[in-house]
Amino acid sequence: MNALAELDSLTALFPEPPAAPGGTPLGPLLAAAEHVPRSAVPEPYRTLLDHHTHMTVTMERFHGGPVAVRVLDEKWDAGKYCRKITLVREPERPGEQERVVQFGFVRFDLSYLDPEPREEILGGEIPLGRVLIEHDVLREVDLGALLKLTAGPGLARHLGINEGDTAWGRLATIFTNGKPALDLLEVAAPV
Repeated sequence: MNALAELDSLTALFPEPPAAPGGTPLGPLLAAAEHVPRSAVPEPYRTLLDHHTHMTVTMERFHGGPVAVRVLDEKWDAGKYCRKITLVREPERPGEQERVVQFGFVRFDLSYLDPEPREEILGGEIPLGRVLIEHDVLREVDLGALLKLTAGPGLARHLGINEGDTAWGRLATIFTNGKPALDLLEVAAPV
């Protein structure tokens, strides 16, 4: 599957909700998307996205501390667990707000996992990468594509940016125990 078709299949899992019950949608997630070579991705986004490791670890290293997951929506689709998430950097001092550091979609065939990590993932309290690392699940991250995204109203709302702003993301597949278990869209928040 080509990168933009994969992007469409992931974003179609969770269409943006209506502004009010029975109302019109708030707008699409993306206004445009382009599969780009690594040379087109500016720093620090190239460092944040162009690698074969978990985004949880990368975001924690870059933002100087632990990140937490916020599950915005979840469902089962064709036997796979799917969710729309943000990773947030929790406040360091009283009165500070948590900061979104990443937005994304996950489509996960949980049949490749043992019961304990599966339950932790379904619990939605621990970032996915952290669960896989802590349970020493044999994994390989395959970077599929780097993306230049133009924010539609949905992405703008999730990342706290303006419609039309550029965001940078990636598509990846995580293999667990040699099986393609997860498909991911990961979008870095503005730095």
